[in-house]
Amino acid sequence: MDSRLLRLAALLLVGAAASNSLAKPVDADLLLKGGTLCTGVDAEPEVGDVAVRGDRIVAVGRFEPGKIGHTIDCQGLVVAPGFIDLHNHSDQTIESDDEDSSRVPRILADQTRESAFYLTQGCTTLVTGNCGGGALDVAAYYHELDERPAGVNVAHLVPQGAVRSSVIGAKRRPAEGDEVERMRALVRQGMEAGAWGMSTGLQYVPSAYADAEEIAKLAEVVAEFGGIYASHIRDEGDELVESVEEALRIGRLSGAAVHVSHFKASKRRNWGKVRAAAEVIARAQDEGLTVTADQYPYAASSTSVAAMLLPDEEREGSRQDLTDRLGDPAQLARLRPIMQDLLEARGGIMVADCPSLPKYVGRMIRDIAKEEGRAAVDVAIDVVRAGEEAGVSFSMDERDVRWVMSLPWVATASDGSVKVPDGTKPHPRSFGTFPRKIGRYAAEEGVVSLARAVRSASGLPADILGMEDRGYLREGLAADIVVLDAATFRDHATFESPTENSTGVRWLLVNGELAIDDGQLVKTDAGRTLRKPSAAE
Repeated sequence: MDSRLLRLAALLLVGAAASNSLAKPVDADLLLKGGTLCTGVDAEPEVGDVAVRGDRIVAVGRFEPGKIGHTIDCQGLVVAPGFIDLHNHSDQTIESDDEDSSRVPRILADQTRESAFYLTQGCTTLVTGNCGGGALDVAAYYHELDERPAGVNVAHLVPQGAVRSSVIGAKRRPAEGDEVERMRALVRQGMEAGAWGMSTGLQYVPSAYADAEEIAKLAEVVAEFGGIYASHIRDEGDELVESVEEALRIGRLSGAAVHVSHFKASKRRNWGKVRAAAEVIARAQDEGLTVTADQYPYAASSTSVAAMLLPDEEREGSRQDLTDRLGDPAQLARLRPIMQDLLEARGGIMVADCPSLPKYVGRMIRDIAKEEGRAAVDVAIDVVRAGEEAGVSFSMDERDVRWVMSLPWVATASDGSVKVPDGTKPHPRSFGTFPRKIGRYAAEEGVVSLARAVRSASGLPADILGMEDRGYLREGLAADIVVLDAATFRDHATFESPTENSTGVRWLLVNGELAIDDGQLVKTDAGRTLRKPSAAE
């Protein structure tokens, strides 16, 4: 090597050593010492420390501690950014005893506001407003959360279905006159109030009645604010590839980043098709389009039984309109074979909730039919007629689930909501998504690396949203931090017992405050509303 280069290298080493020796000791309220740091990037974890002062991370890695208020020995434990649930429905309303309102968002209801079953999964942030549904008035929703903070942070998307419903209703027709401009104005209001993007639920009424061009006009507003277009695409089964292509077309027309919600292939006849859909996405990425997706790590989905068994055109109007349709002999004769075909294609549906038929809850429709000596489709029709029903559909392939989670652009998200045990049999994803992915699939089975699994729940969702103040273990970022035992970080919720608590989180910080202390849940309301920084103050 040239002597000048040798001298330069020596000088650089001396300078680096001098810099390290002059580095000031780090004072902190809390020191997480000696943990295995999964920082939110897809890289080999390293052992190090994390220092927290107030609500911020002030040092990560190797540094000299100064005055420390409290030290937690994290040797043998994983220290990671708090998990961000990119697809959550906790802004759905539930009955409440509140005298001022009989229906309030789950995240604001007294019995669910603490978000305990997400905290025990290591979640510190929920993103609501998904699938085109939820709180339309973003400013009011955020204000309520400011006044009554939850146990987790909340970020929100503008729900396109609610936008369309407020302007057009549940009518199956194109927008007319100034309706597109009125919808654009509502989207703009939401983005100005701090929304992170807009969502559609193109399997649901009334989102389904908007075509790509109409949606793109709304997504143009989202793109102005640097937000994302997140879509429960039009079909996740027979027309999966075409539906992904439609989402990409909306992205190209609008300029917005595209995000495909709960990426999967439904119905046995479509198993494996998710790989073709992923190829379509990869080609779009190669062309320069920003496209990502999320996934819950289960081979079963959940939604209303009506949405599972009836095309959107048959669900036009109110729920009473649908009930009347199924009560008309001529209409029923036409709809029954459609429902039977979809019931058979789904491979089995369990009734998760049905207040009018509680004896059916937790049971498979085919088993109810066998016991009652009836056709399964007739039981399904009764469930749909009863209204307020939800089901769990066992229609996906475990091999597809494992393959999708290996994709570096697929985040982990629950598609659930904050709940408490109430006698229903909801999908266990609300109670076990993150430990299932990180504990079972990564740490135990090695389907993906631990670092990639953690990234899928932290740095990647932060990047997708453009959220710059959390999602990583990095100096200056918010102190949303989970300390977990990879050997015991597991989901215990099953389809038979869906509300079982997860285990393995030893400590959890939400904005620097302990929500879980040495494995024990601490009552907290440390969550904050997270507004997109580009929004008007």
